Amino acid sequence: MPLQLLLGVERARDTLLANTLQFAQGLPANNALLWGARGMGKSSLVKAIHGEVLARGGALKLVELAREDLASIARLLAILRASEARFLLFCDDLSFSPDDEQYKSLKAVLDGGIEGRPENVLFYATSNRRHLMPREMIENERGSAINPSEAVEEKVSLSDRFGLWLGFHACDQAQFLAMIRAYCDYYGVEIDDETLRAEAIEWAATRGARSGRVAWQYFSDLAGRKGVALTG
Repeated sequence: MPLQLLLGVERARDTLLANTLQFAQGLPANNALLWGARGMGKSSLVKAIHGEVLARGGALKLVELAREDLASIARLLAILRASEARFLLFCDDLSFSPDDEQYKSLKAVLDGGIEGRPENVLFYATSNRRHLMPREMIENERGSAINPSEAVEEKVSLSDRFGLWLGFHACDQAQFLAMIRAYCDYYGVEIDDETLRAEAIEWAATRGARSGRVAWQYFSDLAGRKGVALTG
């Protein structure tokens, strides 16, 4: 998704772009956690910003990291540390279940242990949860631990290791319609405002939500009906 088409997240976009450009230029930068409402462009923003950095002549490699691979993250960091390239590690939809201990492996990515995080590696993650763990998991720890505050601190300290917290919140109707109109203008799909408004609102009602993802799904259907290929 082109960066200019990600509407309604301008503040997060500008902050994350500046942070990523700093890193690509060899300057200090923070790990980032993009959290909040589903379908509001968290994953799309990371990929769009990577594309923007490349378009500006930056040299940055994007490496996708599955949550299931966190146990072997130390080996990955050792490999990347030996490279001259700069790497952006990206973990999409990161979260942990109550019996999951892999969050401890993630701390090695963020803090780097004794060696420290490799200077050429930055970590971005997306999640629907601000603290990456379900509330009941934290509450259970508080209720069963000998020292409740210490148990909770251990769980919450994971998200504290991200220097940037960028929140994404549900869009209103005006933003929802603006997203679709921007898609139409960019891809050359012709439709009058009244028809677009009626169809888009009906589409959102059938889905029970308004978000960037729902806006794109409606637009994909519209473009198909209009015979416009979404390429380029």
